[in-house]
Amino acid sequence: MELSLIFLVLGMVLLGAIAQRVAGLGFAMLVSPFLVLALGAHQGVFLVNICGVVSSAIIVPRVWKSIDWSMFRWLVSFSVVGSVVGALLAGSLPQAPLSIVVGGVVLFALLLSLVLLRANVRVSGQIPKGTAGFLSGLTNSLAGVGGPAVSAYAVMARWPQRPFAATLQPFFVVTGLVTVGMKFLTTADQLPHMPNWAWIGVAVFIWVGVLIGEQVQRVVSDKHARIFVLCFAFFGAITALVSGLRAL
Repeated sequence: MELSLIFLVLGMVLLGAIAQRVAGLGFAMLVSPFLVLALGAHQGVFLVNICGVVSSAIIVPRVWKSIDWSMFRWLVSFSVVGSVVGALLAGSLPQAPLSIVVGGVVLFALLLSLVLLRANVRVSGQIPKGTAGFLSGLTNSLAGVGGPAVSAYAVMARWPQRPFAATLQPFFVVTGLVTVGMKFLTTADQLPHMPNWAWIGVAVFIWVGVLIGEQVQRVVSDKHARIFVLCFAFFGAITALVSGLRAL
């Protein structure tokens, strides 16, 4: 991998980690489309899955007291199934269709989030919970984006922001580990080929991004942070979608 491409990856990882710490999610939506363009669909999603685990694992101790463990157990039990199914499907898709899937999933998720913010819809019970968990695991494996499904559920279930953002961190760790494990078993050759120092750099930049995010969180409102993530993710998703269509 060229040096310039490695630095691009490190920069995107830093931005994603900042967004993850400020808003509780956003790493994948922000980073996935751009890494897919830079590395290719399979390698890009694989790297997003790995980085998502690392960033959430770093954040977990910082939000431990706010985690809703009952909600976590229910969501993660279904997301594991979705992760396995998604990993098997992703391995069978060529680069161009997978790039279209990534762009399409992110775009759909962004549009859905905008609609739900204005809709007066409320859900309750275990079925919506389980569905959100399964879809999150599925889209995380396919496109590296697992947050939108649980975000949609949180909006419709009126789940308060603080426990929601905190609970997502161990949820993303477990879901991501299952996804990464499945991909190592089925498509290990799709792991991005980077030198050891670059992998260490990825971990360091995620950690630095989390620390910066903690400072940004004090001066930037959740609303403004979400607007930034949405705008940046829209651009990346449309670009990935167009790139996949052109490749077809």
